[in-house]
Amino acid sequence: MTVSRTICLGFLAVITLGSLLLMMPFSVTSGTWGDPITALFTTTSAVCVTGLAVVDTGTYFSTLGQGILLLLIQVGGLGYMTATTFLLLLLGRRFGLRDRLALQQSLDMPGMKGVVQLVRSIIATTLIFELTGIFIMLPAFSADYGLDRGLWLAIFHSISAFNNAGFSLFPDNLVGYVSSPLVNIAVTGLVIWGGIGYQVIMELFLWLRDRLLRRPECVVFSLNFKIVTSTTLVLLIGGTVLVFCVEFDNPATLGALDWNGKLWAAWFHSVITRTAGFNSISVGQMETASLFASIAFMFVGAGPGSTGGGIKTTTLRILYVCTKAVLQGKEYVHCYQRQIPLSLILKAVGVVVGSMATVVGSTILISLFDPDLQFIEILFEAVSAFGTVGLSMGITADTSVLTKLVLIMTMYVGRVGVLLLMSALLGDPKPSVVRYPEEELLVG
Repeated sequence: MTVSRTICLGFLAVITLGSLLLMMPFSVTSGTWGDPITALFTTTSAVCVTGLAVVDTGTYFSTLGQGILLLLIQVGGLGYMTATTFLLLLLGRRFGLRDRLALQQSLDMPGMKGVVQLVRSIIATTLIFELTGIFIMLPAFSADYGLDRGLWLAIFHSISAFNNAGFSLFPDNLVGYVSSPLVNIAVTGLVIWGGIGYQVIMELFLWLRDRLLRRPECVVFSLNFKIVTSTTLVLLIGGTVLVFCVEFDNPATLGALDWNGKLWAAWFHSVITRTAGFNSISVGQMETASLFASIAFMFVGAGPGSTGGGIKTTTLRILYVCTKAVLQGKEYVHCYQRQIPLSLILKAVGVVVGSMATVVGSTILISLFDPDLQFIEILFEAVSAFGTVGLSMGITADTSVLTKLVLIMTMYVGRVGVLLLMSALLGDPKPSVVRYPEEELLVG
């Protein structure tokens, strides 16, 4: 079995097991067997760290069911191969070449060197950030629900936020905490760090360590670090300004808030469109301009090697510098005084084309199965599912069974990746030994 098939089948195995567990009477508040489609949809959304939901998570599922859901989110955020590797490390198993190759492909690393050590670092990083989020949100939740309930709410939302899942135990998600500094800082901080990528976090940690220890040779930031951080910063600031300006007078979103609330809500929504499904304002009542901008941000998604989805910030930046090179008449693509390899350019094009085909296909199918829905609602839902974001205009629960199945498949494709899925279906690509003559053609 190829490495890509191992990863894809691993996610399917976790989804199948999770669906069976969430169907059990002990997972449902009513104590009866749960609906199979609801269990399948919720499990897929959790494992694919999306956040789309067809039921109210806080009331439909029991405490045990919520715990199972949280475990699925954690496994989905870490990735099937990372979670499996961690369990095998606990059991003391040694890793062979095939295991390291699977990890390398799962984590989107350029080589196999240090992949097992990276897994240990990922687990430690995850625990540090999630524990930090729990302590920050605990005062806000315990003040409203008491210490015991507040602690569970802090644990659930911290894990959900860092893994960019977006599941909430509140019926209105986080609308009730739209102006809460603690909740806003914790959730947006966890979403950003979880979506920026583990390799970026580790580079920053090593750089800070060298600075604090005043070592003569500090870590030199990689091209991946520079592109991910700069692109993320531009998208976050741009999204905040756009939402703030467009929604400023909208009485259903920012219009009813004071200046402090407007700024928090605009910042929160800008961060959340980067593949986390929380919301502190009513998404379904946002202006059309804001919705289309949100769709664009959701399609881009987070950084590579992170808990988020989308085509990734690096893909967007590669296409941008390619376009810039064409307009300037250059034959090579450069970024931060480094040349981008042709193989990465081709990969970026493949990711975008495959992603657009997935979204278009999902949109067409949903339009056929639920013709009464508006186009903006369908497109928003399809991109949210593909980008593993989880934001919705409020139509998810009311869609038909066939539409729910389409969204399940879209979430799965968005989580494992278009190229990895095609590799699993068609087999790993083999380098061609034949070179054909070039010929010019008209483009554009």
